[in-house]
Amino acid sequence: MNTNNELISLKENVSKPIYSLTPFTLLDYPHKSACILWFAGCNMRCLYCYNPEIVLGKGSFSFEKILSFLQLRKNLLDAVVFSGGECLLHKNIIPLITEIKKLGFLVKIDTNGSSPNVIRKLLNRSLIDYIALDYKAQKSKFKAITQSDLYDSFEETLDLILKAKTPFEVRTTYHSDLLTEDDLRNMVRFLESKNYVGNYYIQYFKNNVETLSKLERSNNKIDCEKLSTPTIKIILRE
Repeated sequence: MNTNNELISLKENVSKPIYSLTPFTLLDYPHKSACILWFAGCNMRCLYCYNPEIVLGKGSFSFEKILSFLQLRKNLLDAVVFSGGECLLHKNIIPLITEIKKLGFLVKIDTNGSSPNVIRKLLNRSLIDYIALDYKAQKSKFKAITQSDLYDSFEETLDLILKAKTPFEVRTTYHSDLLTEDDLRNMVRFLESKNYVGNYYIQYFKNNVETLSKLERSNNKIDCEKLSTPTIKIILRE
């Protein structure tokens, strides 16, 4: 990997792909202190998305400004979380992560799984320390919920992550008008068919917030114990 050329490319990037920065969190990287980079733009339009200003908005921070911020946070933060929007869509994302790793930070990626080729490169170069993969819906409902044809890319990303040794989690946002408990049960069976073992996180839809689509109030009530299996435990994340 020619890091010198990549660094030059990074410095020459005059765009501002990052919508906003959360300078400190103890919630978004398990057991670590972190900051969050919120990348503008996304290739999905999930009906329940509660970050429409990020998905549809423009960035405010350049890579250079973020690197300057992180220089001052060395030995104060453990990790950097890449979120969005969809962070892996952006040009120069790999050299940016490379530079952040050089500063000594752990890197967590929040992704919708639509960029398996980028994930593959990051895994092959050992540039990711933790992955949170959004499992939007089973295949039959994926297009309706995400307004995209990216299910196959999601599945390819899941397969890559399952084969890697990088710690990761799978998570789903639940709205009672979009997914039923039977849908969630089928999604658990799909994960079992992939030999996934571990926790499966369910996030309730946030009622009373602005979303990409006007949805009715969700009946946020599911039986986690009933949906869990001997190999996959459903964990409710409020």
